[in-house]
Amino acid sequence: MEIETQLIQLYLWVCAMYDKHPTLKYQRWSNNPTEPRLSDPELITMYVFGHLQERFTRRTMYRYFKQHWGGWFPDLPSYQAFCRRLNQLEEVWPVLLGELLLRLKNPGTTDLADQVLDSLPIMLAVRGRSSHAKVAHDQADKGYCDAKKIWYHGVKLHLLGARQYHHLPLPLSLCLTEASRHDLPLLKQQVVVPLPGVVFADKAYQDHTTRDLLATHGTIICTPDKKEKGQTTYQVGQSGVWSRFVSAMRQPIESIFNWLIEKTDIQNAAKVRSSAGLHLHCYGKLTAAFYLLCFYP
Repeated sequence: MEIETQLIQLYLWVCAMYDKHPTLKYQRWSNNPTEPRLSDPELITMYVFGHLQERFTRRTMYRYFKQHWGGWFPDLPSYQAFCRRLNQLEEVWPVLLGELLLRLKNPGTTDLADQVLDSLPIMLAVRGRSSHAKVAHDQADKGYCDAKKIWYHGVKLHLLGARQYHHLPLPLSLCLTEASRHDLPLLKQQVVVPLPGVVFADKAYQDHTTRDLLATHGTIICTPDKKEKGQTTYQVGQSGVWSRFVSAMRQPIESIFNWLIEKTDIQNAAKVRSSAGLHLHCYGKLTAAFYLLCFYP
């Protein structure tokens, strides 16, 4: 498909979402009667399309459009105005992301399907700088990434997906929390609600109370056996074979996280300087990724 056609299709989809959700058109109403010459749908199209072309930062995508698409976007403002306008669209991204998640869901393929659950750290600052970072303190804080063995300042993306044969998991639900938030309470508080069936998760979700609670709803949660600190062998009734099986079943959730990082560079939020910027970084990049998953699987 020609790149011009991709850009036009994306713009038409964004316009269709604005028509479907009229409140998005009214969020910018003010006493100033002058409308910006570059419309919000055009701005959103530029941000998402920039990611499709592997321009992951606002500066690189701004330069890309100014150099290659100047005739298509003649009213492109200054870079500072471009960034400011994007930060003001915080109410739009969750709506677009919700529409894409609905489009991805297929009841015929998710009934009784095995599910995978895990979290991905999104890092504003790492190691020594994490102790002094103050960016987006209302949303982010200091946490530990066990996979990378580092402390970081940021947030976590929690994702529940349905396993698909030879495909990435089908996203069912997601949420963002501060980095210090433990994964397990999300299940107890029904922030992330698995469907009836089998859920494969890591050791962080190992809890008898949660397991019994999910069982009342027809959900079985499977986690690896865990050795106690300093223990070299598993307890009676546990084995490394079961742990390796659960790890193999959980592999698709690692695949979709790696795919998200490859397509959007979502884990690297070092350039974010505000709470609005962090909101754009997370929800905007997720919108771009799931648009790609919906229309170019």
